[in-house]
Amino acid sequence: MAEFLRLKKSNCKNCYKCIRHCPVKSIRFSAGQANIVGNECILCGQCFVVCPQNAKEIADGTETVKVLLMSGEPVIASIAPSFVANYDGIGIRALEKALKKLGFFMAEETAVGATIVKNEYQRILHEEKPSILISSCCHSANLLIQKHFPDTLPFLAPVVSPMQAHCLDIKKRYPNAKTVFIGPCVAKKDEADYYKGITDAVLTFEELSKWFEREGITLEPEHENIEESKARLFPTSGGILKTMDVREEGYTYLSVDGIENCIAALEDIRAGRVSNCFIEMSVCAGSCIGGPVMEKYHRSPLSNTIAVNKYAGTKDFPVDQASKKELHKDLTQILSKASVPTESEIMSILRKMGKTRKEDELNCGCCGYDTCRKKAVAIFQGKADMTMCLPFLKDKAESFSDNIINNTPNGILVLNEDFEVQQINKAACRIMNIRSASDVLGEQVIRIMDPKDFMDVKNTGASIRDRRTYLAEYKKYVDETIIYDHEFKVIMCIMRDVTEQVDEHERKELINRKTVEIADKVVDKQMRIVQEIALLLGETAAETKIALTKLKESMTDE
Repeated sequence: MAEFLRLKKSNCKNCYKCIRHCPVKSIRFSAGQANIVGNECILCGQCFVVCPQNAKEIADGTETVKVLLMSGEPVIASIAPSFVANYDGIGIRALEKALKKLGFFMAEETAVGATIVKNEYQRILHEEKPSILISSCCHSANLLIQKHFPDTLPFLAPVVSPMQAHCLDIKKRYPNAKTVFIGPCVAKKDEADYYKGITDAVLTFEELSKWFEREGITLEPEHENIEESKARLFPTSGGILKTMDVREEGYTYLSVDGIENCIAALEDIRAGRVSNCFIEMSVCAGSCIGGPVMEKYHRSPLSNTIAVNKYAGTKDFPVDQASKKELHKDLTQILSKASVPTESEIMSILRKMGKTRKEDELNCGCCGYDTCRKKAVAIFQGKADMTMCLPFLKDKAESFSDNIINNTPNGILVLNEDFEVQQINKAACRIMNIRSASDVLGEQVIRIMDPKDFMDVKNTGASIRDRRTYLAEYKKYVDETIIYDHEFKVIMCIMRDVTEQVDEHERKELINRKTVEIADKVVDKQMRIVQEIALLLGETAAETKIALTKLKESMTDE
């Protein structure tokens, strides 16, 4: 499958909204980004419609069409009948005039092909009398059956879509013509690409509108009514049934639209609870007027239906009915590459998500999957990871946070803006001699601490970092950090008990002072001894000098 729905990685915020709305869970999350699984996707476009960040985009076919226009061959537009709801007050002639300004040779309504397809359904019911016949107009419904309900394939009408029937009819009348389908559906791009040589390119209404805008082309209201245009009802819910001329006896004719209803109907058929039915099936709620482009940019189901009903006539378009062979379409099973886990593998994944009991499987759907078991299967298939489970992440974060708060040696105190205690851990209780956290939770902080620092931090917005504070009532020294969280409106205090360090420091200072005092006394004593010795030595030296002098004088006299 070519990539007709693309991801803009820079926009994806990992919100899982696309997987919650994807009816077949064909989205893989890897590296925090949503990626479409091609061989499972039915191109319903719901991920494109619901993405709040516009991270999904439809591949633009404008350049392909411009190349066709430059080829020299006549390019003829097949306009989906829902155009009258998308372009308010604009008829086919007005739209054709605008398209001719872009270089198109002419434009016709796809409703012509719808008439041909409706006639073929009536022939099959009348001549072949199948027990169940499902319409094959909606390519997304065909993909749903081919990929996810292959056992119901025998009931899918092997008939081309109105788009294909019209393009085949155009090429029969204009052998060299190139055909471009214009409508509200992304799946038609895939249909044109897969069945080569019928529809040469596909544009959405959005792409065409942007092209008109770039070229400065304005649509001029010209609303005409043609009685031979009953097939214009095709894009509304039950539109095919409304156009059918006769109904075969013994058959029930049903219209099923909306992906959930389509899946439920196919499950009924699979279970053998349905027989003798013609089922008009459309994946989009309200049929084609609820197509992804219409839903995202022109979501008006009531007024859209009214606009289509007013534009439709009461008789069929005059058509050259093609043969059964010309209208035949091969619809075969499209195999999924996803492997299926065993029960033990599913249980192993559930245990890793903390779901060890049946009661742990909340099936909340936050991850996008209906049940925890389906989520486990997706994890096994590499389409999801455990971090997509919100309760798992919440429990893990709370457990991790609780472990840190309850086991840290630092006291932690959290207050609200009214200075009421919201949280206090065991270390803080020990610091302030509080028996239990429940004794102070919800109470004013003034009961246990001086609130001045908290009030200053809230009023000024300036945090306190590692300020040494003496808690006189507890005879404790703490290094205090107080932070005000503006986003969550809480004041958090972290206290590191440094009482032992301060006491130890004071003990060392006392020892140092005593040591200095002793040293001073020893020095003083030693100085006194030195002075005494010096004095004694001085007296002795003087006496010796006198004696020697006298001895010298005596010897001289002799």
